[in-house]
Amino acid sequence: MKVKEYIQWLLPSRKWRVLAIIITGVIVGGGALFLYMLRAHTYLADDPSACVNCHIMGPYYATWFHSSHSRNATCNDCHVPHENPVKKWVFKGMDGMRHVAVFLTRGEKDVLRANKESAEVIMNNCIRCHTLLNTEFVNTGRIDYMMSQVGEGKACWDCHRDVPHGGSNSAASTPDALVPYPDSPTPEWLRKMIE
Repeated sequence: MKVKEYIQWLLPSRKWRVLAIIITGVIVGGGALFLYMLRAHTYLADDPSACVNCHIMGPYYATWFHSSHSRNATCNDCHVPHENPVKKWVFKGMDGMRHVAVFLTRGEKDVLRANKESAEVIMNNCIRCHTLLNTEFVNTGRIDYMMSQVGEGKACWDCHRDVPHGGSNSAASTPDALVPYPDSPTPEWLRKMIE
């Protein structure tokens, strides 16, 4: 069956074709609006202020900003893999979709903790940046996250608990944190109409 015959079989009349175009337009337009409201385009770069598109990330941004890591590391330097670009973008996309799902289902906790996959990425990045320190200056040797899980060493944060986000992080622990929250994506005319 040729493509033209398939389309005629699927959409036999002009009315069906027009309806299909309208439905497709609504789905594509709604999807584009959804991505715009999520400010999805900001996640394509490494700017840490993109993380505070979600207000729950404000305390984490504020504590990172006031840490020594803010001078040399962005959020992505610690929280996404750096082995190759494909792994980085697949992980970033999957983790981002998980964050959206948790937020939309109201499943976020007061204090966020890294899941197993994220913890492994974070520790691998600690090792990547601090290899010289671990192997030559302190001589702790090279361990990885999986070794720490089976008791063959400690995870980096077992000793460095407050790096780089300080102690516990929640909206209550950093109530006056000044972070660069993004402007509302809602158009001015719609805000006035709502008020």
